Amino acid sequence: MFVLHAERSGDRSIHCRKQSQIRRDDCEGLIMFTYPEFENGIQILSNTEHINKDMLMDISVYKLRKGERIEFFDEIKETAVLLLKGTISLEYENTAIRAIRRDMFGYLPTCLHFCREKQVACIAESDTEILVQKTDNARAFDTKLYLPKDVETFTSCGGKWEDTARREVITIFDYINAPYSNMVLGEIMVPQGRWFSYIPHSHPQPEVYYYRLEREEGFGACFIGEDAHTIKDGSCGAFVGGKTHSQVTAPGYPMYC
Repeated sequence: MFVLHAERSGDRSIHCRKQSQIRRDDCEGLIMFTYPEFENGIQILSNTEHINKDMLMDISVYKLRKGERIEFFDEIKETAVLLLKGTISLEYENTAIRAIRRDMFGYLPTCLHFCREKQVACIAESDTEILVQKTDNARAFDTKLYLPKDVETFTSCGGKWEDTARREVITIFDYINAPYSNMVLGEIMVPQGRWFSYIPHSHPQPEVYYYRLEREEGFGACFIGEDAHTIKDGSCGAFVGGKTHSQVTAPGYPMYC
């Protein structure tokens, strides 16, 4: 989940500390739920120039084949490279580290966070998926590697409503441990048949949700205002500020967001 503005919430992944200029009336006609496809190994969830540009963030997922190398450098944006699954080497500032994550559902994340004008290379040592998120940030800060032991985890809504909204929230960095950043990065692990972003709520900041299911045939539902959308593996919700939203995954299908 990717959210604009750094206000702490129970479920959150990336918050960008910019005030949205979107009014409630501007929500009409916007496409807030999409099913982006991979093209040349890249799945674009949002882009500040054209795709879901009102989210004010660049968010893409990369599928890398074993041996493939990709480099990151941006003159104006901070960047977070999050390992979703696979084995990678990250090279930066005369440092090289190796990270392994078998999958998103049973293993904690590794992430590299760096400021503008920093050069980073990612080399796939196996078939790999990474998520890359960027937003404007004029601040300079030290590159930070977050390993599985560094992340904060807690159970949200455990014991409430007969445990029907229980989920695990994983915080990698936020405005508390990374006040220099314009983002918050984390993950949500939702057991089968559970609700999340519950109870239905709204806030002035835009949000982006990226859904992955443990099984490709899995499904769920996303409610935006009074409209319902089918969640599929790899689908994306881009919610402008002011719209209520809530989500659920079907029995038998754990979900990552």
